[in-house]
Amino acid sequence: MSDINNTMTDSLLDDEEQQLYEHFRIVADAGQVPLRVDKFMAEHLPHSSRNRIQKSADSGFVHANDRAVKSNYKVRPGDVITLMLDRPQNDSTIYPEDIPLDIVYEDSELMVVNKPAGMVVHPGCGNFSGTLINAVAWHMKDDKTFDANNPEVGLVHRIDKDTSGLLVVAKTPEAKSELGLQFFNKTTHRSYIALVWANFAEDEGRIEGNIGRDPKDRLRMAVFPPGSDIGKPAVTHYRVVERFGYTTLVECRLETGRTHQIRAHMRHIGHPMFADERYGGMEILRGERTSSYKAYINNCFKLCPRQALHAQTLGFVHPKTHKQMDFSVPVPDDMQALIEKWRNLKANWKYE
Repeated sequence: MSDINNTMTDSLLDDEEQQLYEHFRIVADAGQVPLRVDKFMAEHLPHSSRNRIQKSADSGFVHANDRAVKSNYKVRPGDVITLMLDRPQNDSTIYPEDIPLDIVYEDSELMVVNKPAGMVVHPGCGNFSGTLINAVAWHMKDDKTFDANNPEVGLVHRIDKDTSGLLVVAKTPEAKSELGLQFFNKTTHRSYIALVWANFAEDEGRIEGNIGRDPKDRLRMAVFPPGSDIGKPAVTHYRVVERFGYTTLVECRLETGRTHQIRAHMRHIGHPMFADERYGGMEILRGERTSSYKAYINNCFKLCPRQALHAQTLGFVHPKTHKQMDFSVPVPDDMQALIEKWRNLKANWKYE
């Protein structure tokens, strides 16, 4: 099961929206004695170590009866045990595609790119072409030392399809290993700009809560109590940038980089991302009941038809020169137009 090995290599890439694909299934027979699922799977997957299976379970890839379980789960008669990975079993070869890249910085070790909203970062989840990594493969096609299909190079972290902003791509195994370690040790600096529903009572704050898959919707993440055995620990810091009454522009800084972290955390505290359909942000959650206000909000949705979230800054230590590298890109046009629209509304309307 080399797919498990590849998944472990990508374990730091938590930010990308994931869909899981079945790679292994077995039904425990009627005489099965209670047995830890990691040991059970190791007996049936002779080419995968128990340690890697445990890591897969920690990442939410081992399921019993369609629910993610930890490695100490006891398999019982009739249990359906599956391995669900974040890539389909079919050909996942990355092919170069001539797609424009907004390269903010590049040298022999890495490149920093500004990803537009609407672009998936890596093939998978029904998107096998037109991705950022396909564009990177084209850009690097004349470099014989770079293979986009080699998991030891490429994306160091991810952001969602409909989130815009900065990403770092490693050109060498050494660069990816060093940068990955910085993300793991939380020494990188990342901040996002987000427009969220409702006004904040405070100017800044901290959200802590484990991020794990929502048992009611596998395409959405949910927040669980800190220290819970469900999900992974996650911390988001936020600061109010500008208040518009019914919405607020905030800066979010990440201590961790979990799937949908900011989106799930903001929904958890009652401030869903504006226009974030998956987390309830496409509803009119605050404001007037007038037809003119409803028309205004619908126009806002059309102006920026995606979650209003932008990865604005990125900082890390260069893996070779060991110098601090800091990058910043402006908010893209669709989100800037949305902000201006709210700014104008605030200037002309009186709020409750």
